Amino acid sequence: MTVSRADRAEGSAPIPHPPSIDRMAGWPALAPLIGRAGRPLVIEALRAWADAMRGALEVDDEQACARWCAARLAGLIQPSQRRVFNLTGTVLHTNLGRAQLAEEAIQAAVEAMRSPTTLEYDLTGGARGERDQHIAPWLLRLTGAEAATAVNNNAAAVLLALNALAEGREVIVSRGELIEIGGAFRIPDIMARAGCRLVEVGTTNRTHLRDYAAAIGPDTAAIMKVHPSNYAIAGFTKSVSAAELVPLAREKGLPLIEDLGSGTLVDLETWGLPHEPTAREAIEAGVDIVTFSGDKLLGGPQAGLIVGRKHLVGRIARNPMKRALRLDKVRLAALEATLRLYADPARLAERLPTIRALARPAAEILALAERVLPALAAALGPGAEVAIEPVRGQIGSGALPVDLLPSFALAIRSKGLDRLADAFRGLPIPVIGRIGAGKLYFDLRTLDDEAAFVGQLDKLGAA
Repeated sequence: MTVSRADRAEGSAPIPHPPSIDRMAGWPALAPLIGRAGRPLVIEALRAWADAMRGALEVDDEQACARWCAARLAGLIQPSQRRVFNLTGTVLHTNLGRAQLAEEAIQAAVEAMRSPTTLEYDLTGGARGERDQHIAPWLLRLTGAEAATAVNNNAAAVLLALNALAEGREVIVSRGELIEIGGAFRIPDIMARAGCRLVEVGTTNRTHLRDYAAAIGPDTAAIMKVHPSNYAIAGFTKSVSAAELVPLAREKGLPLIEDLGSGTLVDLETWGLPHEPTAREAIEAGVDIVTFSGDKLLGGPQAGLIVGRKHLVGRIARNPMKRALRLDKVRLAALEATLRLYADPARLAERLPTIRALARPAAEILALAERVLPALAAALGPGAEVAIEPVRGQIGSGALPVDLLPSFALAIRSKGLDRLADAFRGLPIPVIGRIGAGKLYFDLRTLDDEAAFVGQLDKLGAA
């Protein structure tokens, strides 16, 4: 039903009312939206349309109604976790999901999601199996450890190891290693939740072997070393290496636990990067339990990996908390596929996105910047100045915080940089950069889909 504006002003026609919800739901223009969002959500939107349009001329406009409902439901039916271009200069950006998985890991995860699997089933004997057996053999091969297990993340690995090996007793840690990781998550807090008592030794900048020895008492359950992967102390410093602590731990009959944080399975110096302690180095030095992450330098899904002595890993795996912290079949499948790539180190940089990004030559990044610059400048128009600048990025996620990665960025100088950054985040694939020194920087080290990036720049004005 429609009325003229004159009739409405004179009050000579009744105020229009919307059709019934059932009738509107049957409009052909609503059919595609029902197919995407489902009938219940569209009915909800139609009720809101009816309330909003009551008495309006558009109340019976099928096309207007369809557009309004589609706009209302757009944010609801679009996934809240979306693909973005991480051009911040931080390769392993915690807020942007850390490591990108290798194609092999993605395919393994998809297959695990699609079908029942042998998650805890032994095909040989036809009996119940153990889920750690999907990844333990690879971890043993790659680290030289006697046994291995995996949990949700590295903080969980540390929590579980401490609870299993030191609940109700003391654990010795250097004061200079009482780190805080993201989200105000601190080693002392983890230890308290694990039910053990922290014994600090040394000072912030200097700890000696004699400090550990003097702190050992009848209630000591373990010595713990924490790799300060997200900060560095320089100057008048002294720390005790794991290798130096091993003889003391052996003499006193105590397990030595080392938390490597980000952790890695290969020597990054192979690709011209600074050295980061590897799990194999810790095991070969004699460390009893080593914990590290799966989704950082290792380049896999989120996981906390525990490797070490068989009898100690056994105690950890039998802890009741292990069930609450264990990995599901999807992440185990992705982790197994990722670990398998390390069996062919010569092709690791080719197949593992994290290593590929870290090892990307600066000359290759510069060539990419030169190709992309004209399209970006054209999209921005004469109001912005775009140039290629050398920059230094970070590995991220607590890995090598002092060592920076030489790279190249597209640097934009323009008025209203915050609004411009908003516009880039409003593109179909949001582009995340960083603002500094009066410019918006897009570090291209991690740009791995040049065509998609350039192909959406024409939508920048609309965004």
